[in-house]
Amino acid sequence: MTGFDCYSQQVEQDSVQLIQNRQLQAREAIARQDFDDAIVHLINANKIASDYSDPSHKASIQLEVAELHYFLDNYIKADGEVDIALEELKSRNDEILKAHAYNMKGLILTQLNDLVSAEGFFKRAENIYTSIGTEEQRAMVLLGLGELTDAINYYNATIPVFEENDLSFQLASAYLGKAEALIELDETATANSIATAGESLAKANNVIDEKGYTKLKVRSYRVASHIALRKGDLAGINSNLHLYESMKDSLQQVYLQAISKGVELESSVSSLREMIEEQQTNIDKQQKSINFGRMTTGLSIALIIILSLLTLSLYKNNNLRAKANELLQDKNIELQLAKEKAEKASLAKAQFLSTITHELRTPLYAVTGLTHLLLEEDPKPHQKEHLNSLKFSGEYLLSLINNILDLNKLEANKVEVEKTTFSLKKRINDVLIALKKSADDRKNNLHFEYDESIPSRLVGDPLKLSQILINLIGNSVKFTQNGDVTVRVRKLEEKNKKVSLHFEIEDNGVGISKKKQKSIFETFSQASLQINRKFGGTGLGLSIVKNLLELMGSKINLESQLGKGSKFWFNINFDISEEIKEEENPKNIIHDVDYVALENRKILVVEDNKINQMITRKILEKNKMQCMVADNGMDAIKLVKEHEFDVILMDIHMPGISGIEATQKIRSFNKELPIIALTAVTIDENLDDFYRAGFNEIIPKPFKTEEFFEKIYRTVSNKTFPVNS
Repeated sequence: MTGFDCYSQQVEQDSVQLIQNRQLQAREAIARQDFDDAIVHLINANKIASDYSDPSHKASIQLEVAELHYFLDNYIKADGEVDIALEELKSRNDEILKAHAYNMKGLILTQLNDLVSAEGFFKRAENIYTSIGTEEQRAMVLLGLGELTDAINYYNATIPVFEENDLSFQLASAYLGKAEALIELDETATANSIATAGESLAKANNVIDEKGYTKLKVRSYRVASHIALRKGDLAGINSNLHLYESMKDSLQQVYLQAISKGVELESSVSSLREMIEEQQTNIDKQQKSINFGRMTTGLSIALIIILSLLTLSLYKNNNLRAKANELLQDKNIELQLAKEKAEKASLAKAQFLSTITHELRTPLYAVTGLTHLLLEEDPKPHQKEHLNSLKFSGEYLLSLINNILDLNKLEANKVEVEKTTFSLKKRINDVLIALKKSADDRKNNLHFEYDESIPSRLVGDPLKLSQILINLIGNSVKFTQNGDVTVRVRKLEEKNKKVSLHFEIEDNGVGISKKKQKSIFETFSQASLQINRKFGGTGLGLSIVKNLLELMGSKINLESQLGKGSKFWFNINFDISEEIKEEENPKNIIHDVDYVALENRKILVVEDNKINQMITRKILEKNKMQCMVADNGMDAIKLVKEHEFDVILMDIHMPGISGIEATQKIRSFNKELPIIALTAVTIDENLDDFYRAGFNEIIPKPFKTEEFFEKIYRTVSNKTFPVNS
């Protein structure tokens, strides 16, 4: 019995191999557009599968036959073949093959104009592919839905997937479908949509001509004639229609010849089937007897060979193990050296970026400062437009430099988590207010769902939480157009004066492909080069979010589907505050400034850069403040001893003694005079060191003028933190 089972298994394996060979030959014939040959191979494969027990192989071949007849425009025959495949698959657990059959059924019904049923089959295929399929398979369904509904967004969602996976036929079909959909937008399609349709047609033709897709070439002439019709190009209409009709007729003759060949073969196969089955039974009986004897002899020889090989393998294994141990030791030494080199390279990178960002801030301070001064001098309307553009560019460049510095600090472990009391709901509302204009510009709706059972006062680092939310919500706003961005916060658990919260930021924007989701949180990474060109940005925001959350003991998570949107979420823990109310004046909140109270205040500006001296002085004097300038720390100490000042603006990096040293010397004889650090902060500088040295406040350069005066006003009005003695 054992020998007979082995024989049966061998027969089944041979049958499967024959079926697969026939299927491969059929696909190759289709690729060279030899449809007669393709039908012959598929019918032969179907005959072998009919004698074989596994329904999955029968269903697979039936689907290929259905696809070929669909390609040959023989939709009635294709519909019958796909129904046979679906019947075979009813008792099978092959969900992917079922999804393939549903998608094929949807395509056929679309051509037979049964659109409601077609949509139902597409949805069934999509549900399976979304659950267990690949992105390419789901894109195939979206392509079918595009053919069904002329929805441009379906084509836009599939094109990047087909490009990435080198699916040329589907890519060309998607471009043609998009062109047709743009033409059919309405009865009076805009010039812009017609131009876009022409671009899409050109991209399709590039692929079609390169690959030689005759069927799609015929379709391209029809699309070209429609575009010419919308443009009123009579010559274009006539030439393209002529090419379409003549080429379509030729192709139809080829299709009819292939279909006739299939009909003839199917008839002859059915008449010979009974005779072949009878002969095959006799042959099988004889073959079983022969194979049984061969199998017994073969098994004996195989057993001897296996025992010999096992002995040899044990001997070689001992030798290989000794060599592997030596190699492992060498690799460990190499890895240690590589680790040391990587650490040195990381330190060098951090120092380089720190130096670059610091050096960029100095000229950028001149750009933003001079722009502010020019805007204050009542420029002409056309000049004001240019100055506002310059101001925007300066602020964008400053944001980029700040992002690089933040990321550099995170990677160099120079960032510490603070513990202050704050209102979470107010903090998130402030972030949403700040991003509302960006959302309105892109016609997006911002939604906020907040769990009111969350304690009103929490203890944590509100600045870092704000930075995380600004990056995530801003990212969703940027990649969504005419859509919705929803922020959800709910309580997971509360006990022992601690609360665990769940944050979600969800949008219905362009989405992120599964391939890119793995690298989206890496530094300088974006979903694709096309995304970078279309939406801009450096790819730093999500990397900063990832690093900040890890610093706060959390982890960022992402769920996204291409063309449907994205959802970022994380869980984070906070202590519950026992304070009644939040600190009234945290350093990061901008208050109204009483500019009248600042008039005639005496300011000492300590700065070695002449351009920066001039800019800072003019900004102060424009607001009727009295200003004196010192070129270095020693001159500043001397002037403080000789004059009365209301506040000092102290640069840090200067020739001679630094601003920190100058401040320490001033504090030795004057502990009350407010001193503000006005500097381009680097990665090596800990802000706590500034306060310990005797500074009351810090203003990073470049600054926004409102924040500059707000901090000066708060400092001179004794609304700041006390100076350490």
